[in-house]
Parts: sequence; C-alpha cells; structure tokens
Amino acid sequence: MLKEFKAFIMKGNVLELAVAVIIAGAFGAVVTSFTNDIIMPPIGLALGGVDFTELKFVLQEAQMNADGSVAVEEVAIRYGQWIQYIIDFLIISFILFMIIRTYNKTQKPKEEPAPAGPSEIDLLKEIRDELKKQ
Repeated sequence: MLKEFKAFIMKGNVLELAVAVIIAGAFGAVVTSFTNDIIMPPIGLALGGVDFTELKFVLQEAQMNADGSVAVEEVAIRYGQWIQYIIDFLIISFILFMIIRTYNKTQKPKEEPAPAGPSEIDLLKEIRDELKKQ
C-alpha cells in the first residue's frame, strides 16, 4: 500500500497540482495586498475617506460590561468586506485571463486534419458499380 501511495504521489499530475495550489495561495496573497494597499485607498479617498472593509449594517450593537470589556459581540452584516473580496476576485480573474490569453497566443495553431477521402468500402462500391456497367 505504501508503494502504491508513493507511485500515486509521484505522478506528474499530482505534483503539478500541488505546485499550482501553493503558487495560487501566494498569488492570492499578492493580489489581496495589491487590492487592499494600492487600489482601495485611492478609491476610498475619492469616495470621502471610506474604508470598504469597515462598511457594515449592524443588526445588534455590542454590549459592554461595567469594566469596558465586551460582554456580547456585535452582530453585523459586513458588506464592505464582501465588496473587497469581489474586487480581489475580479483582479485575480482578469490577471489569469491575461496569462491564459498570452499562453494561447504562444502555442502553435493546431493543424486541421486533411479532409478524409472516400472510405475503403466506398471505393469498393465504386469499383463494383463500374464493373457492373461493363
């Protein structure tokens, strides 16, 4: 069983998938940082100093103890964070689209297969028909 597992793990597809997942995680972190640190601050500034991650609809305010600690956490719909994730997704999707598009342009176009001629049976039928005519 250990040998089978080793053979499975060492197959090219499994290794390529593992590398792709690791790279995708790192790529996601880069894009998230790009969105949070580069794109969103100017957009927030243009919209009057809005920080999208702080946008929320509070359903229930947090309840505090007498000493100032939180007794009951706030319940809120954090739609700003959701907007942030959508922007991250769109950026990642666009970058992947550009990478795939560029890759496809570098590939040789697939050659069209030559049109198939008559099959062997069709040729034999033609020969038969010609022989019948004679």
